Amino acid sequence: MRGILASSIGVTCAAALALPLAPPAAASVSSVSSAGTPAPVADVATRTVGTAGARTGARADVPGSTQSLPLRPLTRDRASGAVLGLTPRTVRTFSLLGVVWEDPSVDLHGRVQVRTRAASTGDWTDWQDVETHYTQHGADPDSSEAASGKARGATAPLWVGESDGVEVRVLPEPDAGEPEDVDPVGTGSDEGASGGEGAGEVSTLPAGMRLDLVDPGEAEPGESAGGAEPQAEPGESGESGAPEPQAEPGESAEGAEGAEGAEGAEPAEGAEVPRTGVMTAAAKAASAANSALVPLGATQIPSLTAEETREELVALRGTGLTEQQQAKPYIGPRPSIVTRRGWGADESLREKSFVYTSKVKAAFVHHTASGNSYSCSQAPSLIRGFYRYHTKSLGWRDIGYNFLVDKCGRIYEGRAGGVAKPVKGAHTMGFNSKTTGIAVIGSYGSKKPSSKAVKAVARLTAWKLGLHGMNPKKKTSLTSGGGNLYAKGKKVKMKVISGHRDGFNTSCPGGKLHKKLGSVRSKAAGYQGR
Repeated sequence: MRGILASSIGVTCAAALALPLAPPAAASVSSVSSAGTPAPVADVATRTVGTAGARTGARADVPGSTQSLPLRPLTRDRASGAVLGLTPRTVRTFSLLGVVWEDPSVDLHGRVQVRTRAASTGDWTDWQDVETHYTQHGADPDSSEAASGKARGATAPLWVGESDGVEVRVLPEPDAGEPEDVDPVGTGSDEGASGGEGAGEVSTLPAGMRLDLVDPGEAEPGESAGGAEPQAEPGESGESGAPEPQAEPGESAEGAEGAEGAEGAEPAEGAEVPRTGVMTAAAKAASAANSALVPLGATQIPSLTAEETREELVALRGTGLTEQQQAKPYIGPRPSIVTRRGWGADESLREKSFVYTSKVKAAFVHHTASGNSYSCSQAPSLIRGFYRYHTKSLGWRDIGYNFLVDKCGRIYEGRAGGVAKPVKGAHTMGFNSKTTGIAVIGSYGSKKPSSKAVKAVARLTAWKLGLHGMNPKKKTSLTSGGGNLYAKGKKVKMKVISGHRDGFNTSCPGGKLHKKLGSVRSKAAGYQGR
């Protein structure tokens, strides 16, 4: 598709919107265009079920699936100027979507808009914008993850809810660099779209563009919808003496799979009862990475009081702490965290080994740019969707973020390897080493994040950074792994709690969330007793 220009190709006529409402179960067999001809569907999921689109009866432990539809040239529509997309069609049921292309180093200079049809009502939505600047989320350029040959470029994922029909259009725009920070979702308007007659020269589009439709699947029976409301904050008492963290595994060192040391452990007080039943080796390994905190199979890591957290710190890093540091460490009380098992991760999707960085010197805050039209009970489904999109569509080794936070303030474990360990993520290109990535689920360009979400980020950073003796109100020195703001090898002074845009030229985490980071820093320092 590279080299297709708006001057040569146009967009579809909107008159073809009326579609026969095919039952979802029938749609799972094949996709049908508005003309009645079969549409190309490639299922790139490693585990699918024949009734992935059906919603009749109870579904338990359905692994999810991905439909991959190549984008096609469209006939001219002077009103919008789109040159590439998909005409309205019926598809297997999905809840999350994104546009993917071959080269992760190529940016999409244009506008992607989608309309979807609700599976429950058959009603079509208005046009919605998809955030196109997402390639800056990812592994550092020279890392083994980036060099795997599996990585692809992509838009941000968009959560649309249970849908069985889709239409897409791509509108190239003049190459003007990074756009102004705007809400990427839910505009429902064609105003401002470029292309078509008189639009001037446009950028070429990335090669191999396709639409991926993700069904996040269902988790095991008994899965809570992200757990109960976040627990009331345990009492905190500020004490001085920041601990000097013990050295962790070397940069990019891969951890072995295994569940040793986790079997037979007593559940931590307040922890959810671990699930019974067979766990795969990969599921055991992901769960065992948290064996110092909770027993194997736990769905939630419970919160601790300040005193309990200090005791845990001594247990985790006691050999590397002085007597004074053991007595008075600066660390926030550990918040409750939903584990990967808690949100229903299919551990077969990720790479088997874990990758660690040497320590955590900073936290980068993100938004997922996936829209705000989700309920907190749906958050585990969104995370399963992000996880499948990152691994199967973008070709990453695991979900990119180390942690995720929903708008109700619940905190979720992201990339596998242990929440208390320095797991190396793929969240801030150029600055994944010695950092952790926290994504607030939603789009926060024009919408303010909830106070519960902001508070949760503060509590999480107070604990996570406190494990490594970092002061949330200070700056630290990081070395760039390469990006569009800082060249590879450049040493940069960065705030210990930074936004994604501070390390890469992007609008993430959205202007409204970025403005809250000052409050996050002061709250986090307070939780640490500073």
